[in-house]
Amino acid sequence: MAGFVYRKNRVPEYQALFQKHDGVRQWWKTPRSPFIMYPYYAMLWTGFAGSMYMMGRTVLGHKTWFSEG
Repeated sequence: MAGFVYRKNRVPEYQALFQKHDGVRQWWKTPRSPFIMYPYYAMLWTGFAGSMYMMGRTVLGHKTWFSEG
């Protein structure tokens, strides 16, 4: 049960990583960043595209996602 209390302090490593001026955004600097950012971008653009699609349908008088036929 001593794994959490006596583990290595990685704060200096992360501080050096995040303060390094290498032209990379902060949210892309860790190895886990792609696993977080790609699903985020997919949801962001899917939501934006869905909003634009439904806005266009609403302007044309349709209230549902699909045709009313």
